[in-house]
Amino acid sequence: QVQLVESGGGLVQAGGSLRLSCAASGRTFSSRPMGWFRQAPGKEREFVAGISTNGLGTFYAGSVKGRFTISRDNSKNTVYLQMNSLKSEDTAVYYCAAGSTPFGSSYSSYSDFGSWGQGTQVTVSS
Repeated sequence: QVQLVESGGGLVQAGGSLRLSCAASGRTFSSRPMGWFRQAPGKEREFVAGISTNGLGTFYAGSVKGRFTISRDNSKNTVYLQMNSLKSEDTAVYYCAAGSTPFGSSYSSYSDFGSWGQGTQVTVSS
């Protein structure tokens, strides 16, 4: 199991930027694909971005492509989500997730992930 703790959420004006961080404990971080999801009030949790174990492969939801960037630092057991040009519709609780299969090649759907953080609130004011 991988324990995950998100940070970096907050209140930002539309058009602004935030960077989320997710610190992982455990020795298996570098072998896990990682992802970010979000859940807005009254809506289902949705995929935002995913990254391969070595960081060379990434995948984004269409709604954030070109605005958000996922990255990871395996030496620090941390994955990041840089969010630029934020919109009010980006308001949600953002969750970090670790892949359920070591060295898994898929990191774009809910079923690919088995460990979850508690979430961090992002609020974008218009």
